[in-house]
Amino acid sequence: MIQPFALCAAAIAALMSVSASHAGTVTVITSFPKELTATYKAAFEKANPDIKIEILNKSTIAGIAFVRETAAGQRPDVFWASAPDAFEVLKRDNLLVAAPDVDNKAIPSKIGNYPINDPQGFYKGQALAGYGIMYNTRYLKANKLAAPKDWDDLLKREWFGHVAMTAPSRSGTMHLTVETILQGEGWDAGWGKVLEMAGNSAQITERSFGVPDGINNGQFGAGPVIDFFGLAGKYSGFPVEFVYPALTSIVPANIALIAGAKNTPEAKKFVQYTLSQSGQELLLDPKISRLPVLAYSSFGSKIPAGYPDPQAIAKRAKVNFNADLSEDRYSVVHSLFDQTITFRLKELQAATKAIHDAEAKLAGKSNPQAADLIKQARALAFAPVVSSSLAGQKDFLKVFASNKKEVAVSKQVTGLEESWNRKARESYAKAIELAQQASALTK
Repeated sequence: MIQPFALCAAAIAALMSVSASHAGTVTVITSFPKELTATYKAAFEKANPDIKIEILNKSTIAGIAFVRETAAGQRPDVFWASAPDAFEVLKRDNLLVAAPDVDNKAIPSKIGNYPINDPQGFYKGQALAGYGIMYNTRYLKANKLAAPKDWDDLLKREWFGHVAMTAPSRSGTMHLTVETILQGEGWDAGWGKVLEMAGNSAQITERSFGVPDGINNGQFGAGPVIDFFGLAGKYSGFPVEFVYPALTSIVPANIALIAGAKNTPEAKKFVQYTLSQSGQELLLDPKISRLPVLAYSSFGSKIPAGYPDPQAIAKRAKVNFNADLSEDRYSVVHSLFDQTITFRLKELQAATKAIHDAEAKLAGKSNPQAADLIKQARALAFAPVVSSSLAGQKDFLKVFASNKKEVAVSKQVTGLEESWNRKARESYAKAIELAQQASALTK
């Protein structure tokens, strides 16, 4: 029989063991690829042999959910991702710790007109990120496609089936890409562009990595990605290029301390390291190929030839990204994309193909009736099912920002999503019908 004091001693030993396993270990939750995280882990642990880095890889959206659902005292220590609006969501939910003492004074205060660090110190800009088009040069040559320079190029008839996208609900960087288009074009025209690009897509990938991986290996011709995916592919030797459209933005990729974490003092050292000269130089590794927040003058000759200059891109970029607006409609954009694109891709593809076919038949001919039918089909296929006026209403946005675990809120959101899904299906079916009628008129 085990004596009570033995049980007590065993319990104490177990607690000490758990405590010891946490001590000196910093858990970083991030959406970044292994090439980046492994490089930082190795470099930091070499400089700080008493601290171990544990990487918890999740998409930005899944990472936010994980932090929310983990009890205080058991949460990861660091959140590291490309989406500034995601950090605003965490900040709003009181899940970040301000760290005014973690800093690098040599880092500029702004990129263009956008603050690199959170003014209240809850998150820091660790790299810079732009959004654009990655494409495979061999694929384009084989399929006789011109290199895309702007978003509109991916909407053209000849690009049908050659594009790939991922969903904002699966990728914080794709969320920023969609938001950049929405903010640059306006809600209605922006969604029109996104829907038409999705209609030309062969696939909506499971993760953001799926698009650049597919372009690197020639599965897809092109797609919207964050710049470091395209640059990393290019500088790693793949037959790919990356272009910044006129409608783009340059914003910080951020890093922050999580409230209720286990090892905040050690985590501060890691965050500080990523902001240091040594940490910034790691971004130039060809496998990583990110834009540093430190000015290029800090790197001397270490900047690769032809490497993008973020300050120059920011000056010509047509979008001054509004993180507050993006945060306000964060969940609405996710739901709307999924209900009308991700879950209805086949119907959207069919409507897009029917419209392209009708336009090809009408090309060079004068047939006002057919032209009007195509116009109607486009309005059905490429218009958002949520109006700009509704999307701007605070009460509507608040429903999606609320706790969806509440039965009444969950029921309301589910009802709205079902209606959007149904309306999208009906609109695509009607668009196909009208486009086919137009084609029949132009035999």
